[in-house]
Amino acid sequence: MNAPAPALHETALDENAWEDLLSFIEERRVIPIVGPELLMVATEERPRLLYDWVAERLAAKLNIDTRQLPQHYTLNDVVCLFLANRGRREEAYVRLRGVLKDSDFKPPAALRQLAAITDFDLFVSTTFDSLLETAINLERFGGAASTDVLAYAPNRVTDLPAERERLTRPTVYHLFGKISASPTYVVSDEDLLEYMCALQSEHLVPERLFYELEHNHLLVIGSALTNWVARLFLRMAKRQRLSAPRDVGEVLADDHISQDEKLVAFLQQVSVHTRIYRGAERFVSELHQRWQARRGIGAGAAPASPARFLPPAREMPAQAVFISYAREDLPAVQRIKAGLEAAGITTWFDIDRLEGGDDYDRKIQRNIARCSYFIPVISENTERRHEGYFRREWSYALDRARNMADGALFILPVTLGGVSAAGATVPERFQALHSTALHDGEVSPEFARRLAELTRARRA
Repeated sequence: MNAPAPALHETALDENAWEDLLSFIEERRVIPIVGPELLMVATEERPRLLYDWVAERLAAKLNIDTRQLPQHYTLNDVVCLFLANRGRREEAYVRLRGVLKDSDFKPPAALRQLAAITDFDLFVSTTFDSLLETAINLERFGGAASTDVLAYAPNRVTDLPAERERLTRPTVYHLFGKISASPTYVVSDEDLLEYMCALQSEHLVPERLFYELEHNHLLVIGSALTNWVARLFLRMAKRQRLSAPRDVGEVLADDHISQDEKLVAFLQQVSVHTRIYRGAERFVSELHQRWQARRGIGAGAAPASPARFLPPAREMPAQAVFISYAREDLPAVQRIKAGLEAAGITTWFDIDRLEGGDDYDRKIQRNIARCSYFIPVISENTERRHEGYFRREWSYALDRARNMADGALFILPVTLGGVSAAGATVPERFQALHSTALHDGEVSPEFARRLAELTRARRA
């Protein structure tokens, strides 16, 4: 008689499982996949799941007789009835976009808790709304739009721009498309079927993204995926038999999977690497609490908080300090930015370093023309490179300075690694200016104080 298979953890993870999960998160080997069960929003009547609220509003926009729908109808039910009544598919997407555009929902607490776990750098969303990226921007960037947002569509395959370790910003990838006026995101079950088929096509798969899904642990939170769709989704993400030996696993945390006996039995039989946790919001709350405790955050703790680098926004804020640098000096420039912003000074530099194209060049010229001050970072790396886009930035800064009165401060050179501006391969105007030596990019209190006074005087 065969021994019974070990039961899946249907309601919680044991302490060993939590310890392992938190260790993998610290090593950035975990990717959260976020679904609609985390989208509990505050409507005028009561807290509701976003998709339920949208279904109701869309039915009204499309003049659907809801008496023809099931008692607890879904977005799929609304769209299917609309199409059955000879409605135009495109109209449903336009109206749905209008419904969301007119709403003003704040990100739910669960999304903000998830966004606050800064060891997460890549998020996959199975929803079409923007609440997740809004939560990340609020938790990590003070609301500035600094999160990279990508969206898949079978007719426009968008992949991660680089390998995960080279991504410079937290990234949200909308696997089933993002809200739009055109039918390029999943609304109905038929849409979902088309996307699932496309994602398995050799020519339509976002290869970098699926490499990360295959080789990392996954947290599938609030997915609302039904039995066979859940099986197919996991198999698609792992790109091998779920019963095959593998070093990574997944946690399924939602409000219904643990009650799906057939799905639970299937996973219990074939996937020893899959664990089930009942309750999406409850899982995020416990994960956030445990992560904070591990970091010494919360519960009255006030841990030391050294200046932390936050990637600059894609668009330069008004009156920001522009930092110009050679790409080899990025780590030191990150420390300069963190140190200055800890002193309340808004800074900006181009972290993407596209270094090419007329649009990019116009953007840089425009930013230098409207920044408050210009900091050229002079180093051994700039000395070695007699060519580089940073030298063009220096030239644009000098062009602006020529229109300024004598003695007006605009260019504030900074040196790294013992390099002297006076003897460096820099424009002659730089050599005549007072330069500040910042060891390895660490901002001195004197420099931060001086720049803060200058920026306050400029705003006055």
